[in-house]
Amino acid sequence: MNLQQYVSEILEEVKENGVDAVKKYSKQFDNYDGDFTLKDEEWDIDEQISTEDKEIIDKIIERLQIYHSKQLKEDIFYSNDYGSKYGLIQRPINRIGIYVPGGKPLPSSLLMVAVPAKIAGVREIAITSSPKDGKINPYIIYIAKVLGIKEVYKIGGIQAIAAMSYGIGMKKVDKIYGPGNQYVNEAKRQVFGEVGIDSLAGPSEICVIADETANKEYVLNDLLSQLEHGHESKSFLVTTSKEIYDFCDQEGVERYLYGTIEECADKTNEIAPEHLEIITKEPEKVVPLIQNAGAIYLGEYTPVPSADYFLGVNHVLPTGKAARFSSVLNVSDFIKQISIAKVTREELLKERYLGIRLAEVEGMNQHKRSMEVRE
Repeated sequence: MNLQQYVSEILEEVKENGVDAVKKYSKQFDNYDGDFTLKDEEWDIDEQISTEDKEIIDKIIERLQIYHSKQLKEDIFYSNDYGSKYGLIQRPINRIGIYVPGGKPLPSSLLMVAVPAKIAGVREIAITSSPKDGKINPYIIYIAKVLGIKEVYKIGGIQAIAAMSYGIGMKKVDKIYGPGNQYVNEAKRQVFGEVGIDSLAGPSEICVIADETANKEYVLNDLLSQLEHGHESKSFLVTTSKEIYDFCDQEGVERYLYGTIEECADKTNEIAPEHLEIITKEPEKVVPLIQNAGAIYLGEYTPVPSADYFLGVNHVLPTGKAARFSSVLNVSDFIKQISIAKVTREELLKERYLGIRLAEVEGMNQHKRSMEVRE
């Protein structure tokens, strides 16, 4: 049975059999057959996290809030010479689900999704995560408490995506966010349309553009950092320095040597990396040459891991060349834009010939009549 069929059958079973199916797969995959929701005492994790760690998380949240709050957009309204009014209004998604991998807990992923969601004004947030030994990672619970999120569910894997999508054991969500393994990704792909999804994240990627001024130790360690995510992760060096090219001859690092920075930029745009570091004499001057990258980090002191954890920029990025057409997760991903118009009689009667003719071209007679009938 292939992956697509395997995931489809589990989704369908959960849809048909509800909570019983979720419990079946939770026991099978997570060795857990208890309640999905947290008991009151399970929210009390103060003694499980040090004061220092709480302060660190609080500071990271503050940095994320500062960066993402600047992304909020105002509604747009304008009037034309006829006195008609047009605009674009912003409305937050009402309810979202955040999937947080539980096998190797990733509280940073929760932070990167939940903080901009709260800033956008999302009213309801449900977190799902696989329990380990029957428990949710205390850092996930702490972040939920700090951000005022009251729903955390002990559900992981395909069954978690199904539960959020179909409203099994919880209220149905409108859109699902968060990374997962190939099974979770396939489940997200299949439920798209039933709910919205953020993206289908692939293996982590890093590309470093470096010239002869770059510190070779910095470059190599940054290239190796993303390979830590797993054997499918990708690491690219694009350089004008033979010394750095030779120094970074390591397993897993794909290297390219060019004569000019312009050629390096062209290759980088072809790669369209998730993360791009530019470590050159004047990195800002390279930025205009870059068209395709999930995120750009400039200079020797902006390594990707710093952005992954504490800078405040978002680390949920397009992978697998999707940077050609996709963007970093930001506040707008949690907001719907709705067009609005109020047209005066004068404008409709004078300009409706435009729409009438197009309706004629398309053979849409009732569309035409709708515009013609008004006096």
